[in-house]
Amino acid sequence: MSTTVIVGAQCGDEGKGKVVDYFSKDKDLVIRFQGGDNAGHTVANEFGTFKLHLVPCGIFNSKATCLVGTGMVVNPIELKNEMDQIAAAGVPLDGLKISSRAHILMPYHRDLDSLKEQSGKAHIGTTKRGIGPAYAGKASRINIRFGDLADKEYLRNHFESVLEQINSQLEYYNSKTYTVDEVMEYCKEWYDLFKDRIVDAFALIQTALKNNKKILFEGQLGIMKDIDLGTYPYVTSSNPVAAYAAVSAGIPARSIDRIIGVAKAFSSQVGDGPFPTEVFDERFDTLRGTGANIDDEFGARTGRPRRLGWLDIPVLRFANMVNGFDELVLCKLDKLDELDELEICVDYKLNGKILEIMPETKDLDKVEAVYEKVPGWKSSTKGIKKFEDLPQNAKNYIKRIEELVGVPVNFVGVGPERDDIAAR
Repeated sequence: MSTTVIVGAQCGDEGKGKVVDYFSKDKDLVIRFQGGDNAGHTVANEFGTFKLHLVPCGIFNSKATCLVGTGMVVNPIELKNEMDQIAAAGVPLDGLKISSRAHILMPYHRDLDSLKEQSGKAHIGTTKRGIGPAYAGKASRINIRFGDLADKEYLRNHFESVLEQINSQLEYYNSKTYTVDEVMEYCKEWYDLFKDRIVDAFALIQTALKNNKKILFEGQLGIMKDIDLGTYPYVTSSNPVAAYAAVSAGIPARSIDRIIGVAKAFSSQVGDGPFPTEVFDERFDTLRGTGANIDDEFGARTGRPRRLGWLDIPVLRFANMVNGFDELVLCKLDKLDELDELEICVDYKLNGKILEIMPETKDLDKVEAVYEKVPGWKSSTKGIKKFEDLPQNAKNYIKRIEELVGVPVNFVGVGPERDDIAAR
């Protein structure tokens, strides 16, 4: 049995797309297990450059089945657009499947998300993609799922029951409302598009486990955006942690035998919320780039410039406590190549005391970052394939991270392409 989970160890944008693409080359089943199209996974390989928001990054392995999983909220319009872009690059989509239990993100979910953000009430910097309202609908039991699309009678009865409630929310913002016939037409179109891809995900995954297939779970965002454990309320609406892969798939947690955390060699964040190691100076302005290159520091979904800062070890320790990493992949080391000196946040202080555990959001905004300075390497790491060939100070930086977090770094990203990885 080989069941691997890949998750973000920071705030998202760590490089998971590249890492999933790299590790999925020999997998039989690749599953996106939570989230929606509110974040992007950037992949650069022989087919081109892609920013995937819903389709699993294992899609470039033509022998793998790629599952849009049960724990996701899926905008069918965005899924179709993404599939068209992938197909246009000559990538076969035969293996792409959709869980019958995945929730459908409706146009009114997007409307409500955008209207709430624009109103300025409880603004948290969402992507306005409808993710929060879709997960709220899931909890309220007023959503539809992909498996429902085949049953017209059920759908009509459902929308006649819930649309009044949904439209009342839209009317509060003086927005467009929806009729039953209108949403039924959407559902007919989506069923025609996806009916041959909708599967019983539970049966699919259980069969793969029984037959000792190689399974890879792909998470979205990172630990600090977890709805329960992250910097609430500046979080996503699902659980981007390794344990949720088992929950959403319906498999025993003990069936997972490898957990890989993906971290960036520095810190970044898109959107509002506390950021103890954030830096505002020209070094990070240069590191951010202009957005012209695929590895510049701009959100893959939003296009917004990312907030940047020094590597935050308390966050990585926290991520390891929650996920139980077997190993780390450290991405974008090459972005630090030109710095004379680097700083590592090794601890947080609050009211003069070193904290042992990640504080809650209101205190995280007040902590003092305790830094350790290390020398830079002032030489290019791009193109390096072996860990031992990295500059000595780069190796020292990585080894210090391993000491502080207690997890081995077995792979180091040194460029945006799939194979731009220095392995141990």
